[in-house]
Amino acid sequence: MANIGILDTAIVALLGYGVVFFGLILLMIVVTIMGKCFVAAENRKKKAVEAAVAAITPAEIPAEEPKPLAPGSAGELKLHDVEPKTAAMLMAIVADKMGKPLNELRFISIKEVK
Repeated sequence: MANIGILDTAIVALLGYGVVFFGLILLMIVVTIMGKCFVAAENRKKKAVEAAVAAITPAEIPAEEPKPLAPGSAGELKLHDVEPKTAAMLMAIVADKMGKPLNELRFISIKEVK
């Protein structure tokens, strides 16, 4: 191998590149097949859940009547850029600081001040 020519060097290099690309192509095929297997498994789970829900719930669900407001509640609350959890904490803090039950207070809207 000490006196190797340019043609032999090019052939060895091309064979090396070919082996590397062949390995990459095989790896890509394996990853694609595994991805499709996982997607198929996920779809089977979704179909099983949908079938279970369809078996449990009746075909016709009657429209729900609006629920009556809780005793002492003051209607709807409009939230502007505030999560419901944060709004609930704020209302509880205000009720605690005022020393009144929450159902005696009326909150119209809660808006985050930026």
